[in-house]
Amino acid sequence: MTLKDHRGLAVTGASPFALERFESALALYNRFGLDPVAELDAALADSPDFIMAHVLRAHLHLSGTDPMGVTAILPNLAQAEGAKGTPRETAHVLAIRAMVEGRWREAARTLEDIAVTYPLDMVAVRGGHFVDFLLGDSRMLRDRIARAMPAWGATTPGWHAMLAMHAFGLEETGDYARAEQQGLAALKIEPRDSWAKHAVAHVLEMQGRAEEGVRFMTADTPAWAENNLLAVHNWWHLALYHLELGDYEQVLRLFDGPIHGARSPIVFDLVDASAMLWRLQLLGVDVGDRWTTVADGWSFSAADSAYAFNDMHAMMAFAAANRKEDVRLVRAVQSSARETVGDNREFLNEVGHAATEAMAAFAAGDYRNAVSLLRPIRHRAYRFGGSHAQRDIIDLTLLEAAIRGGDRDLARALAAERAAAKPHGSAVLLANRAALAA
Repeated sequence: MTLKDHRGLAVTGASPFALERFESALALYNRFGLDPVAELDAALADSPDFIMAHVLRAHLHLSGTDPMGVTAILPNLAQAEGAKGTPRETAHVLAIRAMVEGRWREAARTLEDIAVTYPLDMVAVRGGHFVDFLLGDSRMLRDRIARAMPAWGATTPGWHAMLAMHAFGLEETGDYARAEQQGLAALKIEPRDSWAKHAVAHVLEMQGRAEEGVRFMTADTPAWAENNLLAVHNWWHLALYHLELGDYEQVLRLFDGPIHGARSPIVFDLVDASAMLWRLQLLGVDVGDRWTTVADGWSFSAADSAYAFNDMHAMMAFAAANRKEDVRLVRAVQSSARETVGDNREFLNEVGHAATEAMAAFAAGDYRNAVSLLRPIRHRAYRFGGSHAQRDIIDLTLLEAAIRGGDRDLARALAAERAAAKPHGSAVLLANRAALAA
């Protein structure tokens, strides 16, 4: 008997019990709840040939860009490749193979093609959305979802997640009003949808609505912070608002607490830790010995350059903590990665290598070199992934490097540019520093 999922798509190799466990995992995935992998493990223990359970388990591990994630899902990939599925399921397996081998753009296109034919395929839509994020493809973050939405409706399971993903895509393409509207609509349906919370948080950050951002994030903290895989990143967004408001003591409290207090080994959480400490130091805040534990966290993945965006953040920690051997290791693995196949080679050659070296140069006090490395890449930085808010670290570092390096004309120009875009908060602080350097 062929079973169908909750959106009417045929699935291969599943029992009714396994299908319900899969749907439970997918619902958790859609709001970043804990623990979808446990649900999938239960499904696969019952139905080891359940192809889409193997596929979803792979997405959950691979979307984190942790090299260990690849190792964790190789048995799933092998099992799925050995099973005979539908054309839709076969395409999903090909997308996972491409991701494992570092062919992210190919995976994005394969998932796009699946969703064009099967717009109700939440795994294709959701998985593709995360790949778009890793690629920095803001237009597809929006359009992949917009294409599928006409097939959905308010009663379709997972509708809140479609609204949340569309909200983030709209935000990344600058349509802030619609992004906020879609994000709030998603939260009205599912208050625990932390991707929707995240999308609205980005809107408030990009529009400089810091005080409103603090109120928005703290009004319902348990909904997005408890039992949620995105909690650290959303705490990071709350800290960004306090940073804009100049409340550095609160930023440090958040860093020492929910952002880094648990010493999370998850790569995305380490990115947030590096990014927050770096911003504080750019603003002249004494962060004490906090770089030590962040560098300790990165040391477990320093030997593998799988994603250039991560390398840059690892380099921040290693260079700031004066971990010279780790700095050399990042350089060595990047050099090797630039000679291999896969999309990360392009990420490195287009943006990532220069960005990583610029952070090392800045930490070493070689500000003029940091400026020369960052200026050519700042307008194409989206090509190595992340969000606008995350990549802002490049512009902030460039401005501070110009100030510290004595390039007064460039510092004034960059400060004026930034103050025009965000006429408040840290932008004003940096602009004032640039003016004082004149």
